[in-house]
Amino acid sequence: MNDTATETGLYARVQHFYAHQMQALDGGRFEEYALTFTETGTFQHSPSVEPVRGRAAIVAELVKFHERFAEDPVQRRHWFNHIALTPQPDGSVRSTAYTLVVTVRPGRREPEIAPSCVVHDVLETDGDGIRTRSRSITHDHLG
Repeated sequence: MNDTATETGLYARVQHFYAHQMQALDGGRFEEYALTFTETGTFQHSPSVEPVRGRAAIVAELVKFHERFAEDPVQRRHWFNHIALTPQPDGSVRSTAYTLVVTVRPGRREPEIAPSCVVHDVLETDGDGIRTRSRSITHDHLG
């Protein structure tokens, strides 16, 4: 992209999109989160699991993943930063973002910050709307 105004507008739109998407996820509103994906969108939240396709499968995967917190009440917050956007010839946009997951537990003042991840998305833009066509997440590991 060479037009600075276009770049700035798209970047702001993507940040706004991610803010609403992550607030839905962190709020446990999995159906709302899934609606931010295309109907056949793919979602792979961890390198150790196979990607799922479609909104219903995304919801089911999130419900399954969050069952681990049933006896361990937590509040998780996903923080996206250093978002790099690359327009693609088909009109989609590749987005790469650094992400931290912050977890807070009752009775503890200090949050746990883990994992550190890189989110790899392909976004579809249509007018003012944005949807995620695909998402894969890699985790940073040392050693």
